[in-house]
Amino acid sequence: MALARWISPQPTGIYLPPIDTWIDPSQPVARALVTHGHADHARGGHGQVWATPETLAIMAVRYGAQNGVPVAYGESIAMDGIEVSFVPAGHVLGSAQIVLDHAGERVVVSGDYKRRADPTCAPFQPVKCDVFVTEATFGLPVFRHPDTRDEMRKLLAALTTEPERCVLVGAYALGKAQRVIAEVRALGYHEPIYLHGALQRLCDLYVELGVDLGELRAVMDADKADLQGHIVMAPPSALGDRWSRRLPDPITAMASGWMRVRQRARQRGVELPLILSDHADWDELTTTLTEIAPREVWVTHGREDALVHWCMTRQIKARALDLVGFEDEDD
Repeated sequence: MALARWISPQPTGIYLPPIDTWIDPSQPVARALVTHGHADHARGGHGQVWATPETLAIMAVRYGAQNGVPVAYGESIAMDGIEVSFVPAGHVLGSAQIVLDHAGERVVVSGDYKRRADPTCAPFQPVKCDVFVTEATFGLPVFRHPDTRDEMRKLLAALTTEPERCVLVGAYALGKAQRVIAEVRALGYHEPIYLHGALQRLCDLYVELGVDLGELRAVMDADKADLQGHIVMAPPSALGDRWSRRLPDPITAMASGWMRVRQRARQRGVELPLILSDHADWDELTTTLTEIAPREVWVTHGREDALVHWCMTRQIKARALDLVGFEDEDD
């Protein structure tokens, strides 16, 4: 018999008919379970939202106050016959896998996740299940992420090699920017880090929620000379923008799993590619599936074909879901 017949994947999200509720819907709905705060998973306008307290706080910053029901990690709630719980996904602050127990079956919708240690969020928690719903952003064997600290040491080395310049790091505003800051702090870098205005609100929120990011300053409040020999953080869209002209001969860097692809780095004019991803790489995807040992795998987005093939060669039933609206972001 087919598994999880009580779940209906739709192009706009994963629908749960028994409770008339959607998971990460791409358009406003009456009832939504949300895995994390990135814009391709969390959107405004829902009637009611169940998510972790951190995700609700992120959504409030981005979309205004939500009609939210906070669900802490490990907490279980009963929704008309479906038991719902949230466990850490290790992707960004507040990110969660949504565990659904119903009709003697367990389904885990993982959202986006990674297995690497991250000082800004709780680590991924594997949950045994019948059906595992996974991403495949880096679902090709060519994608094997390097050691995080080695990449951050490249960043710090650039500062000391050319102290008359600054290092301008392009990083996604939610999760990646804060992780870069926390990772260099962990390596002993305690100088002020300068922020583009677009990163300020979410960095402030991380600090409010207990993530130590050290001393942060606004670029707009600094003179060009103040920025020499320092790290400047900005959204990737600002790397080639007129805004960057105020900086002292910046070494342009970008923190992304896509920096593994040299052409992407060249297209963006990146001088210092930093391979740092908030998604699982190929080995982490396959290790996770081996560890969880689901009877069936559903792949939501990314490089679905390779991961589906890997499952089938190991007698794990697998299929790709035709969901729309999920993006690679700048990872």
